[in-house]
Order: sequence, then C-alpha cells, then structure tokens
Amino acid sequence: MAPPLILVVDDEPDLVELVTLTLSRMQLATQSAGDIAGAKKLLKAQRFDLCLTDMRLPDGDGLDLLEWMSTHCPGVPCAVITAHGNVESAVRALKLGAFDFVSKPLDLGVLRRIVSTALKLAQTTDAGASTRTGTQLIGSAPAMERLREMILRVSRSQAPVHIFGESGTGKELVARMIHGSGPRAEGPFVPVNCGAIPSELMESEFFGHKRGSFTGAVTDKTGLIPSAEGGTLFLDEVADLPLHMQVKLLRVIQEKSVRPIGEQREAPIDVRILSATHKNLAELVAQSKFREDLFYRINVIELRVPALRERAEDIPDLAGAIVRRLARRLGMEAPVITPDALEVLQNFSFPGNVRELENVLERALALCNQGRIEVGDLQLRAVQRTANSAPLSSDTIAQLRAIAAPNEPAVAASTSRPALGDQLEDVERAAIVKALEQARYNKTAAAKALGMTFRALRYRIKKLGIE
Repeated sequence: MAPPLILVVDDEPDLVELVTLTLSRMQLATQSAGDIAGAKKLLKAQRFDLCLTDMRLPDGDGLDLLEWMSTHCPGVPCAVITAHGNVESAVRALKLGAFDFVSKPLDLGVLRRIVSTALKLAQTTDAGASTRTGTQLIGSAPAMERLREMILRVSRSQAPVHIFGESGTGKELVARMIHGSGPRAEGPFVPVNCGAIPSELMESEFFGHKRGSFTGAVTDKTGLIPSAEGGTLFLDEVADLPLHMQVKLLRVIQEKSVRPIGEQREAPIDVRILSATHKNLAELVAQSKFREDLFYRINVIELRVPALRERAEDIPDLAGAIVRRLARRLGMEAPVITPDALEVLQNFSFPGNVRELENVLERALALCNQGRIEVGDLQLRAVQRTANSAPLSSDTIAQLRAIAAPNEPAVAASTSRPALGDQLEDVERAAIVKALEQARYNKTAAAKALGMTFRALRYRIKKLGIE
C-alpha cells in the first residue's frame, strides 16, 4: 500500500528540505512546488492527502491557492505556514477553510501533530460522521438541515468555532457532534463552564499548577486545557470569563502552549477550541467587556443554533423522543401524546427551548393517566412572554386587566367571553397593525416603535396571521 502523499508549497529550499526530511521519518511521501502555478499543476495531476503551503509565494498569496483548492480539490486538507506572530493571516486562512496553521520558525513537534491529525481526517468519511451524529440531532426543519451540514463542514477543520444561541437550544450537543465527527473523535472532549469557576481559582483550573506553587498546592494538578490534549476543549458561557483570563486564554490559542502555575517553561499543547454563549459577544466587545482580539480569535467560524420556536414542526418528533427516553429511565412504557397536546406544544414559544420542553414533558409524564399525555398534564402557562417580546404598554396592561377582571363571576366569563388566549391575541394583533400603519408598513420602524426586535416582530406577524 502506497504511503500518504503530502504536497509542500514553498519557495525556500531549506524549509522544503526540512519538512520533507521530517515527513519521511513519519513514513510519508512528499512532492514540492515553489509557486502557486506549480502547485496547481501537481494537484490537477494526482491525489494528495494533505497540502502544506507558505503564505507568501513568488506568484501570489497562499490564500489564493487555498481558495482555488476549496473549489477544485475540496477533499484535500490544507495547512498554511505563516510568519511568527502573524495571527491575522492565520485567522484569514482558517476562515477560508484552512485545516490548521503552523508558524515560522517551524516547530517540528507541532508540524508532526498537524500532519497526523490531517491524515486521520482523510480517513474520516462523511458517511461515518453522519452515522455518528444523525441520531443525536432530531428534526428535519430547514434550519436543522443547515446546522447538520455546517457541523460536518466545520468538523473537517481545526479552526476555532463559536456556537451561539439561546439558553436550552443544545449548544453543548452541537459541540460534541463537531468533536465526534472529526479526526479528534478518539481524543477527550473537555467541557468547561466558564461561569461556574470562581475567579481566584480559574487560572489553576485552566492551566494546572505545580506542587508548592502557592499555599494549598500540596500536589501537582493537571489543568483542564492540558487534559484536553489531542482532543477538544469546549468553553461554555465564554462571555463570563474575566478580563485577566481572557488575556491568558488568548496567548494559549495563539502560541498553542500552556504554562502551569509554578512552572518555568511553557509546554506545547494540541487542543481544538470550541466556545459557546447565549450572550451577544459583539455587543460585549463594543462595551469593552470582552476583548476584541480574543473575540476574533475564537470566532473564526460562527455557528448559530436555532431556537425551538423557529422549528415548531420538529416539536412532535422531539417530544416523542424525549418521552421515550424519560420513560426508559423510569422503567415504564412510554405514554402517547394526544394530538391536542401536541398542538398546544407547537403553539407555545418555549423561551427555555429544548430544555424547557423536556422539563414540561417530564412533569407531564408524572401527571398523566392511562398511558396518555393530555393538554392538562402539560400545565403550560396561560400567558407567556418570549425572550424577544416587547414590554407591555400601560394601555395594553389595562386592556389585559379588563379582560381578566378577577371580580367577574367565573360562569359569566366562561359563557359570555371568548377564551383569554384569543382576547390576548386580539389585543396584540391590534397593537401590531396600528404600529405598522403608523410606520407606513416599514417593519423595522414598527418593531422599534413597539420596543421589540425585527425578528420578534416578523415572528409575531406570522404567528398571528397578519397580512
């Protein structure tokens, strides 16, 4: 069986010789080109398992070759060689689809790790990745299909990925799927809740410490970052990192090394960084609450997880899967969710998303009788506001109080008035129509007047059937 073939693109003969010698000791075959034209000719002629290209070449930029390869050789991983400290170029390369990068002067240990990981990637087929991840992400809504596609695409890279979405949408699940679909699947997946670690312990928890480095350090401790060696570090709620830790994390990402407390030297690490938050990092950067340089470093690839209300058609499948899982855990037969109960679930906006849906169904499972989950078992709130809904005006509050006047007899309310939910929708519909008319049907202006986001207004218009 022929050894894997690596293409080295660089116009420095000494560097090409060093890389070739290093790879030959790994039982790998190499070919080289001194410019982009020569590289394209070789890539058209035969199949390579990896391409290593310098950023500065006689006839153009390494990024030009990277873009060309994304169209003509999409299955070939490409790693770029950058000047030391040129983080901007590395980030640009990763955004264009580079597998990874290595800085000059070459660290041969880092080079060997990048090549080994890339060759594992070549052995990871899309079919295998789909098999491992397809059963975890439930739903066939267009937003979920796009998310699955993005997971498979980003899993083939080593670029940092920032996952954002509302609380309860499943950001950690997405991170685990990225890890499990890529060449690091056999390595550890280390999740870290950045908001749950006390500030004074954060450096020790992240980087580790040596015995005697401070009072109470009676043994050596391996930090969370070194424990993810060869795998993935998932920084959940990364927006909660204090500024002093943001500086230290930035250095770890840029230098690919870590120094435990009390240690004199930095040790190289091979870790992929994934992060997530429900907060708007760009706004925090504008408010000087999050470092801009770290934001651009962890936000090389951005992945949005849709809210549950954006994929209401997936709720029946999700609810069924959750009920079956909860029933197995309790050792009982899974009850049937009635059509009326499913309709109520689909019309509820779920500000807590999938996590809230699971909470509702766990309660319903405990309350249901005769193997059926009815509407009453769900115990959903009669009046609910979504995370994006506008604050109610004083006039609207007065109307709502009139609708739900507590001093009216219950019998009269049930016989002479329509359902409370219907009246609430009528009030909301009238307010939105009035705002649209005043704004000459400019939805952006109407949303601003109502005190809600454009996306929230668009959702309410669709839900209320406003033409």
